[in-house]
Amino acid sequence: MSKIPFTGKSQQARQGQQTTQTVVSTDPLAPAENLSYENPLLEDPDALAERLAQSEDFVRNNRNVLLGILAVVVLAVVGGFGYYTWRNNQDTQAQAQMFKAVNYWESDSLKQAMKGDGKAPGLATVANEYSGTKAGNLANFYAGVAALKQGQFKEALDNLEDFSSDDYLVQSRAYSLMGDAQMELNQPKEAADLYAKAADHNANEQFSPGYLLKEAGAREIAKDNEGALKAYNRIITEYPTAQEVGEARQFKARLDK
Repeated sequence: MSKIPFTGKSQQARQGQQTTQTVVSTDPLAPAENLSYENPLLEDPDALAERLAQSEDFVRNNRNVLLGILAVVVLAVVGGFGYYTWRNNQDTQAQAQMFKAVNYWESDSLKQAMKGDGKAPGLATVANEYSGTKAGNLANFYAGVAALKQGQFKEALDNLEDFSSDDYLVQSRAYSLMGDAQMELNQPKEAADLYAKAADHNANEQFSPGYLLKEAGAREIAKDNEGALKAYNRIITEYPTAQEVGEARQFKARLDK
């Protein structure tokens, strides 16, 4: 007969386990000194009571510190909620304030759009007084475009520099308009860098080729023919179906002579 291997389930193992098990009295009145608890706080009322007493002593001895921490937390929560509410109210007010100015802007009444009409404030006022709001941020864009159209190039640049947008098309447009302002201020190199920034900001086939063409032209004016050729080549190789490819080839051929 083959021998049964010794495992945890074999008869030998069970016998060994029986000899090592602790014998617990069945008498409910027997003392519990020999009992061991896996979690004394949950199973031993005395241990739990002692721990609670220690906690009470800690709270009593550190009452001022705990109250100070609680006060800081409460102030932070209340302050954060108050600031959020204030910001929302400010943004709502800014939108209402700039409504008339935007109407003037859309109808090309740029002076009233920028400075106001005596009753409603202009874009410049909204941008300054509500600079931390979404509406104030948008007012910077409108004001920048209006100033550019009026030939106020430094003011246009200042407003557009204060504008930012998560919309990549609008932000790219802002970079390009800043480049236009720099060109008018006779800063072609700075303008070219801004056009390149517009082209590379989430590059796309619809707008990037046009920005690259403007970059190349600005670099030519800045006497940077190598940079201009690089921009023309980018149009030709990266956007072969763009309508700007014909102009890029023509201007590149002129520089290659």
